[in-house]
Amino acid sequence: MEFIYFLLVILIFGGILLLYMYRQAFGNTVLEHELRFKEFPASFGSVTIFFISDIHKRIISDSIIDEAKGKSDIVIIGGDLVEKGVSLDQAAGNIEKLKKIAPVFFVWGNNDYESNSHELDSLLYHSGVKVLDNTAIKFESTAGDPLYILGVDDYGTEKSRLDLALQDAGDSGFKILVSHNPYIVKELEPGHNISLVLSGHTHGGQIRILGFGPYELGGIKQKNGTTLLTSNGYGTTGVPLRLEAKAEAHLITLLPEQNSAD
Repeated sequence: MEFIYFLLVILIFGGILLLYMYRQAFGNTVLEHELRFKEFPASFGSVTIFFISDIHKRIISDSIIDEAKGKSDIVIIGGDLVEKGVSLDQAAGNIEKLKKIAPVFFVWGNNDYESNSHELDSLLYHSGVKVLDNTAIKFESTAGDPLYILGVDDYGTEKSRLDLALQDAGDSGFKILVSHNPYIVKELEPGHNISLVLSGHTHGGQIRILGFGPYELGGIKQKNGTTLLTSNGYGTTGVPLRLEAKAEAHLITLLPEQNSAD
């Protein structure tokens, strides 16, 4: 009888844990970050990016769209918009939602290639999404100061060409690098002058036990001379469960470094 009670407790606890993990996997948290850089041109005032990565099989909630609308200057999809089995119709629906926030930019992730990449590329083009595939795009402030967003193809599939993106951007200006895989930072050199890297891919380990997981938890850190933001991502891969690595998207506001007199 005691064994039956023990087994019942284990089953109840397991069911509660699975429900908790499922809810973490389908959360709609938008983390807000304020990042200051001494090299960020003051003439921009501020620039806010809505960054979402690793959507996979999820349909983006209207709640995070509403939270980001009116606050963002651009939207960046950090790869893995889709995976095998995700329809183009679902991808198109997610893109249309993101377009309600601001103009959308995209870099390829490894799982995007599980779909028909030619059809996905066509969808992105006809949806007005700018694909940053080893290229850079330039923005200018009213004073003519440049800001570049560089995007590389997926590092893990050996399609990334950081050299081409850097060549496209040139030597001057504030530079943001978007790479689905955060390990691109290993390729950075001081002369590249990359101030910020935005990435995903790792899902923060997705399922962590007592703080341990297959990958580091997402977050912001200084690495190899740059600021690296790695997102836990919005969707999941494999099982639709998370533990200690909540689903997330990001509102990132870039500002010039404050003077001590301010």
